[in-house]
Amino acid sequence: MPAPIDEDETGSTDRVPAEPSRHRGPEQQLIDRLWDFSDPEASAARFRELAGDVSQPAHTRAVMQTQLARALGLLARGEEALAVLDEVAAQPAGDDEPAAFSAELRARVAIERGRLAAADRRPADAVPELTRGVREAALAGSSFLVLDALHMLALNDTGHEEEWATEGFDVLDGVRDPRVLRWGVALHNNLGWTLHDAGRLTGALMHFEAAAQAAEAYGTAEQRHVAKWSVGRCLRSLGRDDEALEIQRALAEARPDDPYVRAELAALTEAPPTIEA
Repeated sequence: MPAPIDEDETGSTDRVPAEPSRHRGPEQQLIDRLWDFSDPEASAARFRELAGDVSQPAHTRAVMQTQLARALGLLARGEEALAVLDEVAAQPAGDDEPAAFSAELRARVAIERGRLAAADRRPADAVPELTRGVREAALAGSSFLVLDALHMLALNDTGHEEEWATEGFDVLDGVRDPRVLRWGVALHNNLGWTLHDAGRLTGALMHFEAAAQAAEAYGTAEQRHVAKWSVGRCLRSLGRDDEALEIQRALAEARPDDPYVRAELAALTEAPPTIEA
């Protein structure tokens, strides 16, 4: 199946009027513009340049360092990434910097440390960092970062996936900002796969469909595609092949070379082999 949906892809989310941002909206918009998750090398270069731009506020430079660390992690340069995060953590807060901004930086550092540990398949190290990220993000008043940490916990804390995802859904209930509401795509889709793999197919379909609805309202083109594919895949598991085939054929029209779509079409249309007598 495709990789779990993350909050990596960016795109327009202007369908719902946004509330005053609690995740420093302009700064997040800048992060979105600088990220290209298909090219972490170029992204790292952009973040490194901005992190070194002394014309930028100290807080902005520190945030860009956390994103540089994330890009380095994607490039499998984990030790370098951790060194960057250690540098951010060691920076004193400015005298004129609100306490919430310092909590936000602590949250970002913890989340990126947790992401690095998760990428190294070290959940015992990832979970405490991500839990710290939730706590610091809540202190900072950033629903965006709370949801980032919760979605990572739901992917990495085996046996507690539903608890973390449910906590994320509770946070989403109080949100109007479409950039934050996009987290519903990842939370629902990833929980759907947890339930699917556990054989809880009816519950899985419910979450896949919720992910598709969230993707349609707030997500990117990539998220919409993956969410629809997941619905179709779950329908096949439920034996609802005609519905699954309709979805996969529609996806194939838009992306005829998608290997996951092609695999589903083959599974839905090719006759099973028979044993010759």
